[in-house]
Amino acid sequence: MTIRVAVLGAAGRMGATTCEAIEAAPDLDLVARLDAGDDVAALAGRADVAVDFTVPDATEANVHALLDAGVHAVVGTTGWDDDAIDRVREHAARTPGVGVLIAPNFALSAVLAMRFAAVAAPLFASVEVVEMHHPHKVDAPSGTAIHTARGIAQARADAGVGAMKDATETDPRGARGADYDGVRVHALRLEGLVAHEQIFLTNPGELLTIRTDTFDRSSYMPGVLLAVRQVGSHPGVSVGLDSFVDL
Repeated sequence: MTIRVAVLGAAGRMGATTCEAIEAAPDLDLVARLDAGDDVAALAGRADVAVDFTVPDATEANVHALLDAGVHAVVGTTGWDDDAIDRVREHAARTPGVGVLIAPNFALSAVLAMRFAAVAAPLFASVEVVEMHHPHKVDAPSGTAIHTARGIAQARADAGVGAMKDATETDPRGARGADYDGVRVHALRLEGLVAHEQIFLTNPGELLTIRTDTFDRSSYMPGVLLAVRQVGSHPGVSVGLDSFVDL
């Protein structure tokens, strides 16, 4: 069965790449390209799934409109916080059968890096995350880094591992990075980069580095297409593409 797909933010770089990938897929039909000012509600009855690559200020409203329209949502726009996700969960509970995936990263290498980090984190005394992007990215740290840090923190908590050592008492300018559930995250913005992340895990005398590098936006497309094909089988709200991948 052909899946009818709409792309929100179709004129942007990620949106345009997504449109190309959908048009090249034999089981998908690109039925709409939407941009700022277009009516998301008009997708009701026209699209089965909508992919959102818009901007942080617009994405939550888009998802609520898609839920009202009965259209499954695959969201790649970052900048989400817990309150926004909770609001979408509450809305999704009132629209049974509609699936929403909020994915901080669609690159399969990044999905695996996040999972590897969570598996390894309880075995190491110290863990920190460094994410690196181009200077045109509007949010920091990246959604991928936040998701990575929270996965690490949850894995350590589940294993009963205590807080990591850090004797820092004075840091008026935030040199130690952002603290996400006890895991430090550092954001670099450098011209020429696309999207990169490193997770450093240490014990006395050893260092494990998990690294993922994205050099082209085409690397996200296998994950986006996987999400489009599967979101209808996952009603409610899912966070992270790993929930769609059998790891």
